[in-house]
Amino acid sequence: MQNVDRIETEPQETGRWREFNSWIERNFNYECYITYLSGCYSCKWEAKQKEPRRPLCCCSLIDQLFYPWLIAAFCLTVLLLFVWIESSNEYNGFNWVVFLGTGVWFFWSLVLLSLFWILAIYTSFLLALGLLLCWEGRELSLHWCHKVLILLVVGICSFFFWLLFTYWKERWLTIGLSLQVFAPYIHLGSISMMVMVAWPVAFYVIHLEGEGMSRGWNLRNKRALQVAVVLPFFLILLCLYVVPWGNHSPCIQEKDKLGPKPSFFGHRGAPMLGPENTMMSFEKAVEEGAFGLESDVQISYDKVPFLMHDYNLRRTTNIMEVLPNASLRNPTVFYWDFLSTLNAGRWFSHSWIRPFYHMKPLSEADREKASKQKIPKLMELLKLAQREKKLVIFDLNAPPPRHPARYSYIHLVVSEILDSQIEQHLIAWLPGSERDYIKDRAPGFQHVGTFYTLEELAKQNITRINVDYKRLYYNGLREYKAANISINLYIINEPWLFSLAWCSRIQSVTTDNIQVLNKINHPYYFMTPNFYILMWILLDCASAVFIVAIFYFHWWRESQSEKVLKGISSYAGKVRGLMDSHLFIPTHCLRIQGFPLMFLTRVQGV
Repeated sequence: MQNVDRIETEPQETGRWREFNSWIERNFNYECYITYLSGCYSCKWEAKQKEPRRPLCCCSLIDQLFYPWLIAAFCLTVLLLFVWIESSNEYNGFNWVVFLGTGVWFFWSLVLLSLFWILAIYTSFLLALGLLLCWEGRELSLHWCHKVLILLVVGICSFFFWLLFTYWKERWLTIGLSLQVFAPYIHLGSISMMVMVAWPVAFYVIHLEGEGMSRGWNLRNKRALQVAVVLPFFLILLCLYVVPWGNHSPCIQEKDKLGPKPSFFGHRGAPMLGPENTMMSFEKAVEEGAFGLESDVQISYDKVPFLMHDYNLRRTTNIMEVLPNASLRNPTVFYWDFLSTLNAGRWFSHSWIRPFYHMKPLSEADREKASKQKIPKLMELLKLAQREKKLVIFDLNAPPPRHPARYSYIHLVVSEILDSQIEQHLIAWLPGSERDYIKDRAPGFQHVGTFYTLEELAKQNITRINVDYKRLYYNGLREYKAANISINLYIINEPWLFSLAWCSRIQSVTTDNIQVLNKINHPYYFMTPNFYILMWILLDCASAVFIVAIFYFHWWRESQSEKVLKGISSYAGKVRGLMDSHLFIPTHCLRIQGFPLMFLTRVQGV
């Protein structure tokens, strides 16, 4: 009985603790957890008992070879999703290109975005399941259905990357621009992410001490594995600590060096507020404070300049109702008497699919006004610009062969502009043909170039250029700004891109989203160098403290576990002696440093 008295006992659990423990056992059952992991990964839903840990190499050779394919699929889907999210400024143009091929207007860009999200979530889920199974020492046996889907995902991603590299190479410039804007935040966010990564790294490295001893590893193998895990972690952390990723971001500069806010050219007016290339759209752009109005000019068969962008009338008029057999014909083959009868606004106001997915609903008055819009003449736009003192810039499309104005369309448009009595300095002449004739006939026009060399611009006496916003990637167009060339970027709809243009001291932008961008009073993601350095240093210090604390906590917990195991061995020997002496002790009353006797005897093999 003296031996029995020396055994530590615990009072019975209170009702609250008994209820809490039963709740844990009911909701956090290890067998259910392993069954769920294995079922989702390998479609084997048999209940799994807790087994000794096994190395990863215990799985079949096919599964060992296939797991890198899963990792590759995960990387491809995440990269593709990132590229498409950062290309959101191009969504409307992409929808228009698909419309040209299919004849159906829909948010095809959002369909792709949803597809890429689904693929990224699916591969992330499988990868996480595989890592958890490895963590639990379970065999990796991916179901054949998942294997087929993974190969299909790799094929889909490869196809879309091929399309990007072949037909949409400049999309990669958009990614570079986004990195310029978000580099400081990616830098600071990566430091925070390393703090979270430090938890599993510290757990594995510290736990490896005891694990190596139990498996009989020699000291060299154990240290080599620890170094292989810790060294890359600390090298990445050191790089984040000492390398200022955001130093080259245009949005990091002193406040007094920030240029004025860029002015706006309304792209086909304000196409989110009124039907594009209609008088309602241009009037809305004027109301929103547009500096200039941008449009597209074509010539009717009877030589009347009018406003239309597309190569046919299907998308923006009711030609399918009026003359469906001619819906695919070029607008320039029709007489103005017919074009003037078409409705150019009902598609915008009454269609269940809006032209822009994030545009606000129209008021009842605007819906009524939009539904009555017609195709306007160039003369109507010029009169509005003269009245409101707005600059006019337009693309001039050459008529097709055998058109009556095929060789005289430039002279025809210049005569139309001069007849409108608009002040010549309000015309930003963009077409590159017959500039000598234009300078002689209308010397007051402002000539606008494209991505010409500085020598060509100087030769033609051009002081303004109109270029794609992706050209900003090339040194921020620094050489043009140094030569006092005014720069207009098209087409900028996203606030982060507009903020980048503002920080880069761009004079004007062409936009569909004037109602949103005009309300931005300060560039997004802007910070001063001193503030960036301060946040960088503070985050470095805080993360270093947290990482040291995490490693210390795991070391302390591992050392406590070793002490408990030593205590278990000692007490288990005493219990074995008592059982050998045929003493009866209720096992539900015995507790050794918080561990039930039945658990201890199972550990010791009794």
